[in-house]
Amino acid sequence: MTDHVLVERPEAYPGVQVIRFNRPDKKNAITRDMYAKMTTALMVAGSDPAIRATAFLGTDGCFSAGNDMNDFLAFAMGGSMGGEVLDFLRALASATKPVVSGVDGLAIGIGTTIHLHCDLTVASVRSVFRTPFVDLALVPEAASSLIAPRIMGHQRAFALLAAGEPLEPAAALQAGLIWKVVDENAVEEETLSLAGRLAKKPPEALRIARDLIRGDRNDVLARIDEEAEHFAAQLKSAEARAAFEAFMRR
Repeated sequence: MTDHVLVERPEAYPGVQVIRFNRPDKKNAITRDMYAKMTTALMVAGSDPAIRATAFLGTDGCFSAGNDMNDFLAFAMGGSMGGEVLDFLRALASATKPVVSGVDGLAIGIGTTIHLHCDLTVASVRSVFRTPFVDLALVPEAASSLIAPRIMGHQRAFALLAAGEPLEPAAALQAGLIWKVVDENAVEEETLSLAGRLAKKPPEALRIARDLIRGDRNDVLARIDEEAEHFAAQLKSAEARAAFEAFMRR
């Protein structure tokens, strides 16, 4: 349902749009409808001059447990995956205005890789970043196989994306996945404060600076598509079906 993602413009932070996961009973697992709503919000942010920064937030103790497994299982059993996930990843990678994020607790799968596209990420001391793609017989997504080695180096990227090893906040900070670690009670305030400060800066100068820092994004968009082909093929594989069924029996 669309209220599983809340899109807000807090009065206390002019120029900031908040995209908030709001499905705590399912650990903010992301459905196709949720992806579609987030894509729309990102597109609105790009075209509305009143929005100067976007902030992603989760709920208390959980940013996101990643993709909804029921969607994966349905596709593995012969259903349609739809284009909502790819649309969201392309919109995120192509965002023309600053994107920040605040993480408290679980950040699994896309709940981790989304931050590779953020300009600043704040995480609480109890956050855990993990991408169990290979454990589910899948492959990295969101161009993480390209971006993570660039910022972390091969071994840390391999540990995260292939071995599925978790990153605690201190290690995530050292690896360059996040910018700052704060107490869990301070995540939202610190994240929105960052977004608010960015929203007050000269927008054209900030856009140019951000583009120079991020560089050409065509390789990122190409890697998103390349990963998606492998991801879709693996979703149809016997080993993935077995992994999903084992997961759903937990």
